[in-house]
Amino acid sequence: MSSTVSHRTLTHLDRLEGEAIHILREVAGQCANPVLLFSGGKDSVCLLRLAEKAFRPGRFPFPLLHIDTGHNYEEVIAFRDFRAAQLGERLIVRSVEDSITNGKVTLKHPLQSRNPFQSVTLLDAIQEFCFDACVGGARRDEEKARAKERIFSFRDEFGQWDPKNQRPELWGLYNARTHPGENIRAFPISNWTELDVWQYIQREDLELPSIYFAHSRKIVRRGGSLVPITHLTPVREGEIIEEISVRFRTVGDITCTAPVESEASTVADIIFETAATTITERGATRLDDQTSEVAMEQRKKEGYF
Repeated sequence: MSSTVSHRTLTHLDRLEGEAIHILREVAGQCANPVLLFSGGKDSVCLLRLAEKAFRPGRFPFPLLHIDTGHNYEEVIAFRDFRAAQLGERLIVRSVEDSITNGKVTLKHPLQSRNPFQSVTLLDAIQEFCFDACVGGARRDEEKARAKERIFSFRDEFGQWDPKNQRPELWGLYNARTHPGENIRAFPISNWTELDVWQYIQREDLELPSIYFAHSRKIVRRGGSLVPITHLTPVREGEIIEEISVRFRTVGDITCTAPVESEASTVADIIFETAATTITERGATRLDDQTSEVAMEQRKKEGYF
């Protein structure tokens, strides 16, 4: 009598998924009061699916947290609220607007990007709820500063990040031990690429905000980027308004998030475009990151995601 055992070969996505689930469970096991950062963007949408696979049928062992600049695209905020309600998980929202009202953030002018000031609001939220770990969707392929992060990235009692003072992570072993006031930023999809994210979205059939797909939008061409025309990003003198087909590769504060010209209306189309592009996701679409090569690293040292 013989029996046949079927073995399915693990794919690249299977291995990334397994690593991410392991990291999420390590956070839950080692940390007393973690939180998962959820903005409604594609990376955090993947994090929610990974958390489902790690912890369902139980509730997540952490709430969701969004640091809202107050200048986000309406489609993304609506999707954020819909997805949190759909999962039945607690969503905490803290706003940069409150930090401005409280005098902790001062803008040079009303239309200044609020993106860099999210660190102030985040550190206040960490202190308010005594979070000892924040799970985020940052990936190493996004830009140079994020490539310096460990998967369990240590922050001191002031919320500061020192890229030269991080813990070794040999053989997939992670150390989340902290003293009161310190915290860990954990990045389960750190080893994923933009293409991996889109392939995972396709495999898992995940819903996304509509602005990730091609749609018609009024823009101007400014400094090599497409700037959408909104009340926060008005037309400047001499600029020519065009209405073209665009999509967003990343989403964030309206004042610093630019779309790309695209006809990709399905996930399969986006995967094809992503595989062919030679321009990084943030390099093409984040206006604030283009101002300085050290801008992101400095913000992260101050407590940014």
